[in-house]
Amino acid sequence: MTTFEQRVAAADWDAVAAEVDDHGCALLPQLLTPAECARLVALWDEPSHFRATVNLRRHRFGDNGDYHYFAAPFPEPVQRLRQALYPRLLPIARDWSARLGREAAWPSTLDEWLAVCHAAGQQRPTPILLRYETGGWNALHRDLYGDKVFPLQVVINLNNPGTDHTGGEFLLVEQRPRAQSRGTATLIPQGHGLVFTTRDRPVRSARGWSAAPVRHGVSVVRSGRRHTLGLVFHDAA
Repeated sequence: MTTFEQRVAAADWDAVAAEVDDHGCALLPQLLTPAECARLVALWDEPSHFRATVNLRRHRFGDNGDYHYFAAPFPEPVQRLRQALYPRLLPIARDWSARLGREAAWPSTLDEWLAVCHAAGQQRPTPILLRYETGGWNALHRDLYGDKVFPLQVVINLNNPGTDHTGGEFLLVEQRPRAQSRGTATLIPQGHGLVFTTRDRPVRSARGWSAAPVRHGVSVVRSGRRHTLGLVFHDAA
């Protein structure tokens, strides 16, 4: 096992699966050290690592923030964590698919799944480095990018909340069947991951299982600067 595989394996994955079932998201143990977080943050001003930048205000996705989409080849932590997390998330994805009566279209390895994405025209890499300045926020949205979608993704906070920034909680809003929406706010510790729902998830209803649409965003950063690493497990068209 690599160091990153060991960190991913240290999670209680049965408990993670249960929490994602109940809440649509679940915290993971520390996946990156403070030094590794700092090295990723330092890449922000090195454009050779990125294929595209999205300004939140310009696209009306939020304010005082930007996305940098990584270009391949990725920095080692990005590549290793994406590879290590996929097989741990796959059983949850397949279980959800079975409950909703959908085909579980995801092969056993990330490389095989990305080949499926590429064959469907989704060939642009999707790992993201995000930065929010004071006053920055991200509107509720879903990272879909095409027809091929993996139902879970992971975000890692690269800064120390309470020291580097205040505010900036991760937001998840679930539209419950025939009911008011439910919101969850999570302050992610530095280096820790949060698994969350990409598009929808199964919830029990009077008629069996229903798909509850889910969107995610970021609350207002009240002070400081917040960087995160976003790991999406499907590529973009």
